[in-house]
Amino acid sequence: MKLGRLPRTKMDRDSKRLGRGIGSGKGGHTVGRGTKGQKARNKVNLGFEGGQVPLYKKLPQMGGFKNPTKKDIIAVSLSSLNAFKDNSEVTPDKLVEQGIVKRVPGNSIKILNNGDLTKKLTLKGFTASKSALKKIEKSGSKIL
Repeated sequence: MKLGRLPRTKMDRDSKRLGRGIGSGKGGHTVGRGTKGQKARNKVNLGFEGGQVPLYKKLPQMGGFKNPTKKDIIAVSLSSLNAFKDNSEVTPDKLVEQGIVKRVPGNSIKILNNGDLTKKLTLKGFTASKSALKKIEKSGSKIL
């Protein structure tokens, strides 16, 4: 057995007790806190900025946050689709051209059951509520 080939073992050593005299290993005058100042004298709360209004209190006035899971959906009533001609194909871009919607959203445009659909249309790129789907099929229109 050679001393150089002994496996390393974890040393169990007691932690240094701060401020318990010179013999404690970390004792004496300043005890590792530097000289003078607020942090040398007592514990400072997390986020404390010397009396200035802390950042976590300013955040609500700065406008909060953006929800990363927010769904960008625009609702359109069923009756607004009557602006198109019979047997025409309706897409989100055509809604913008017609002035029904200001922009094409990131997720989708959802058709809601407000009013009645009197025209026969082909709808592409939309989602619809269950009751609106029934009315769309009843009018002879298709949703793809």
